[in-house]
Amino acid sequence: MTHPHHQRTALSLAAARIPVLPLRRGKIPFGNCHACTRSACGGRPNMKSAGPCRCPSVCHGWAAATTDPAVLASPPWTAAWRQAVCVAYHPGASGLTVVDLDDTAAVDWARETLPATRVVVTTRGEHWLYRGAMTSHNAVRPGIDIKSTMAYVRWLGPGNGTMAALPDAVRVLAVKEPAPVRPTLPAVTVPAGAGGGQCPHRKPAYLDRGITMAEQRITDASAAVHATVYGTFLAVLSTHGRCGCLTDAHTARLFTAAQAKGESLRHCTDAWTNARTRLGL
Repeated sequence: MTHPHHQRTALSLAAARIPVLPLRRGKIPFGNCHACTRSACGGRPNMKSAGPCRCPSVCHGWAAATTDPAVLASPPWTAAWRQAVCVAYHPGASGLTVVDLDDTAAVDWARETLPATRVVVTTRGEHWLYRGAMTSHNAVRPGIDIKSTMAYVRWLGPGNGTMAALPDAVRVLAVKEPAPVRPTLPAVTVPAGAGGGQCPHRKPAYLDRGITMAEQRITDASAAVHATVYGTFLAVLSTHGRCGCLTDAHTARLFTAAQAKGESLRHCTDAWTNARTRLGL
């Protein structure tokens, strides 16, 4: 079965300087040809530019994406278009970043957290397109991938809305917190420090006011929720983590505020442990 419309779509996108490639059954790129098997051609799948070798076939995944109409209309590519099930493009090479929201929960989170931009509706969720490229990352949150450089995205149309510049709120999703130096434990209680449990702040109202302000900081976060939660935990622990005045009730309040913003219990526990590790608690 031939799909001439896929080739026409590809040529149209290439004319707009968007590098494209065909996807075969399963919506995956075509595999290496015999000459390029195991990168025998010298091309590497992780190369940062399209066209890793002189092979005329479309066999290097995202790196094969091109805007050259002569290549797109060449016999090997025409044969590939006949087998293709859809068209894909390389967003990073187009100066774009795609936040791939794979389900309703991810879409709801993005609407509450990320700046509005152009949206392309997908089978199960949405693609949010931003101007600007970055490194691609999978599973930055449940149901969310970032696709930009060294990645491909299925072409589903131009989408709707005005495309915004790539915000820090997306970049920070790819920033990993320091890994704990010891296994994460279910308990989140901060043990009493050298002060033997004597709180130097004297008045319980001081601690309560600090926890209330921390809850509010997390609740008010409109972007970079991961980083805000971690920074807030760090601030609370740096002030109250060594005197033994924090209780399970206090940490539960902070965890509840973070989970209300979409953070998982596991992320809250990891962020708490990482903050304690950084402070040497």
